[in-house]
Amino acid sequence: MNGISIGLLGLGTVGSGVVKIIKNHQDKLMHQVGCPVSIKKILVKDVHKQRAVEVDSSLVTTDPDEVINDADIDVIIEVMGGVEETKEYLLTALKNRKHVVTANKDLMAVYGPELLAVASQYGCDLFYEASVAGGIPILRGLADGLSSDRITKMMGIVNGTTNFILTKMSQQGLAYEDVLKEAQELGYAESDPTADVEGLDAARKMAILSTLGFSMNIDLDDVKVKGISSITEEDLAYGKQFGYCMKLIGIAERDGEKVEVSVQPTLLAKSHPLASVQDEYNAVYVYGEAVGETMFYGPGAGSMPTATAVVSDVVGVMKNMRLGVNGKSAVTPQYDKKLKSADEIFSKYFMRIHVKDQVGVFANITSIFSDHHVSFEKILQLPLEEEGMAEIVVVTHKAALSDYENILVQLRDLEPVHTIKSSYRVEGSVKA
Repeated sequence: MNGISIGLLGLGTVGSGVVKIIKNHQDKLMHQVGCPVSIKKILVKDVHKQRAVEVDSSLVTTDPDEVINDADIDVIIEVMGGVEETKEYLLTALKNRKHVVTANKDLMAVYGPELLAVASQYGCDLFYEASVAGGIPILRGLADGLSSDRITKMMGIVNGTTNFILTKMSQQGLAYEDVLKEAQELGYAESDPTADVEGLDAARKMAILSTLGFSMNIDLDDVKVKGISSITEEDLAYGKQFGYCMKLIGIAERDGEKVEVSVQPTLLAKSHPLASVQDEYNAVYVYGEAVGETMFYGPGAGSMPTATAVVSDVVGVMKNMRLGVNGKSAVTPQYDKKLKSADEIFSKYFMRIHVKDQVGVFANITSIFSDHHVSFEKILQLPLEEEGMAEIVVVTHKAALSDYENILVQLRDLEPVHTIKSSYRVEGSVKA
């Protein structure tokens, strides 16, 4: 190969990082693949916009055809975002027999299987390491490093915004709204933070992870999602008292042929390695039948960490080009999708209830739990400032989700129960 020519779709935060790495790490890239790597064309929305990196004006265009239909371009790097229009660009590029590297989690969560099938059909590589957890090589770790093992469970903190918010709430005792405002001012949260704080961003990443880790096509709609916007300082304080910390956790677990995938605020035992992951950092904890437990940790976003993952994928493409094996890395899912029902999902649960402080109320509540064969691991009952009211806080032993959901319904219908203030999944055990 005389050289590799790159077409870049997008020159924002990540795109600027890609340009810097290709320019500044040229000696490393030459050593890895044996030829120079250069960017031939860059698609942008506004050619006059000031950017974090300087590029020759002749490289910049607003016409996608100048990039995806240029016969001299070998690899398309997509860091522009978007779904429907971007999908069409990448399909065209693949059909033009151009290899594709993308950081687009939204696209891969929805259309990943379709794009991978087209890439395989046209003998092209489609790599997407940067779509999950930024600079952490989790996808390559699953696809290559753990390829001989059978993955049984993955737990991840895969959204830096929510981890930053929960870390600040826990450490400083601040309200959710105040920390969200700080996160927006620091650039950790968007002006519209919905995708992050309601768990949608993490859900897309968990769909990608579980599809790869379980070799099963998991759709975004298969991921049960709950965000962090209703978490209160009181929830975090009780969690601490019981020996837990709050994290937005993506969980993908397989038992036999069936899987569950969810994203939800979870009270995590402080002894668990994920409990120490603070601020905007990400981590994915992987359980394999042979390897046991491993954890991948690092910066989950940012210009240079994400760009590092993108350019590493480009190196993978170029090594395949030298070997003549492009388009052969995509593996058809091994298993048909089988999702667990609610009576096959087991976990411990945390619940806060406000009730009338009168004789027999606690007995009525415990009888509902008992009727569904759910026992308590921890119980706390305290009077409230409001006269005649009390707060009951419990952590259950492991219970079927179906039983727990029925308990919630019955408690809401119980006359002495004023409100169920909060309810969260619990992972890990706290030593007495």
